[in-house]
Amino acid sequence: MGNTSSMLTQYDIEEVQEHCNCTFSQQEIVSLYQRFCQLDRNGGGFISAEEFLSVPEFAVNPVSQRLLRMLDGLNFKEFVAFLSAFSPRATTQQKIEFIFKVYDSDGNGRVAMNDMLEVLRDLTGQFISQQQREQVLTQVLEEAGYTKDSFLVLSDFMKVSC
Repeated sequence: MGNTSSMLTQYDIEEVQEHCNCTFSQQEIVSLYQRFCQLDRNGGGFISAEEFLSVPEFAVNPVSQRLLRMLDGLNFKEFVAFLSAFSPRATTQQKIEFIFKVYDSDGNGRVAMNDMLEVLRDLTGQFISQQQREQVLTQVLEEAGYTKDSFLVLSDFMKVSC
């Protein structure tokens, strides 16, 4: 599976399927492998940030820079695991865990108010002011029992998100 010019074996497909908690069917994994090979232009078995930016929908995504930190250098198995959060078969918990990783840009396992404000700024641009973002976020945190000075770990983040 390391060399993208090789074909996937049944064992490879099952291994990837297990790695992504059976979020994708075997046929979907084969399709994803074909797309992975298209993106991996140099055939090294990994997709670089530049290769991800060649996808127009990704390049214009307001949080693409945050996603690139998670994506740069993924092999096929990691690529499928990353995409599994976008599947309709992914659980709510899987989706929230993915979103938590987007907010936790430094990977320290904690999300601070500034982390959340940065994502909100990326998503809203100039449509709302920084003061409005802070007000909304402060209210959401307070309703969930946190303050603007709180650091949220994944379990806290899940509580705020639900």
